[in-house]
Amino acid sequence: MPMVNSPVSSPIREIVDPQTNARIDEGLPRKQEEFQLSPGTPSIRTTHFAWNRAGGAEAQRVFFQLLVNNNKLLELVDYVICNTFHEIESPVLSLFPKLLPVGPLLSGQTLGKRMGHFWPVDTTCVEWLDEQPANSVVYAAFGSLTVLDRRQFEELALGLELSRRPFLWVVRPDLTNEISAAWLDGFRERTMGRGRMVSWSPQQRILAHPAVACFLSHCGWNSTLEGVCNGVPFLCWPYLSDQFLNESYICNVWRIGLSLIPDEKGTVPREQIKEKLEELLGDEGMKARALMLKDAARRSVGEGGSSWKNLKSVVDAMRD
Repeated sequence: MPMVNSPVSSPIREIVDPQTNARIDEGLPRKQEEFQLSPGTPSIRTTHFAWNRAGGAEAQRVFFQLLVNNNKLLELVDYVICNTFHEIESPVLSLFPKLLPVGPLLSGQTLGKRMGHFWPVDTTCVEWLDEQPANSVVYAAFGSLTVLDRRQFEELALGLELSRRPFLWVVRPDLTNEISAAWLDGFRERTMGRGRMVSWSPQQRILAHPAVACFLSHCGWNSTLEGVCNGVPFLCWPYLSDQFLNESYICNVWRIGLSLIPDEKGTVPREQIKEKLEELLGDEGMKARALMLKDAARRSVGEGGSSWKNLKSVVDAMRD
């Protein structure tokens, strides 16, 4: 029986390349720099190595060693099944022949109540989207781990307000704990009629909705694939781990999004959010490239597509 591994992130995170090892000492970067594993792959900053956000130096070393051990185990398996598709990651896939893209693998929308959500899903936001003009709404969601301090939360809210565009913003109960109810009430009053805030959303339904114009995202891999599969351009705001690699894919390799850049205090200011939204939504080429990737994703999982063939080969190997 073949041995199979299935990581949950982009396959590039699974590769500890000699170029990476040459830039670290016991898991810690020797210097700050940016590099690529090979042409066509995302640029990697040493300050954004996944383990660098694990806490202090000792915690980083432990996390790094965990990744090294995981990569040693990958040498023992016959296949590494990845939730991606050849058309968006072919340069990385060529670095490690055991990587088999079988995606995009997205959960179905017709199976009744979805399981595994952290918070109750507010489906009324879909009805709200139905009332919005086509290609008009900014959808902002940052996954289950991102945390914002008071200043950053306020700047984000005020940036959405300044944009004067309709927005749907997923505000988890634990996205921040530093904002007063009075401040939020004032924000809701000022944006009433064009803004909607929910604690959790049916994200795939949202991204597939014709009213959604762009995705303000933390760039988690699942969110990245969901945006790609629906042809939605991104405004990228990564928080940790492989999210920075995904941001580089979106902005530098696929060219379907823009990055938000924190200032010297580590805060993304409201004016930049407004300006980047205007730039993103005014770029027809960005939208056209996003739609091309949407079509490529559909073809990859269709009968005879690249991912369809890869999954069939694994199933056939298990039957033999």
